[in-house]
Amino acid sequence: MNKETGGPAFPFIDSASPLEHPGMTLRDYFAAQAVEGICTNSALGNWSAKIIAREAYEIADAMMEARK
Repeated sequence: MNKETGGPAFPFIDSASPLEHPGMTLRDYFAAQAVEGICTNSALGNWSAKIIAREAYEIADAMMEARK
């Protein structure tokens, strides 16, 4: 497990090949979930994509910290 990313969120092994697919990181998964919540909040007005992304990763990082 990587301390910064939390490791893979959805790893799987392809039965058709011996390759393992790591999937997205847990940090990215947390950020994606935060983006969904942020984008459904109409009170935020016209946040730019950069602001939304920054806030989503701030939330994800807080969630990663809480897991320690």
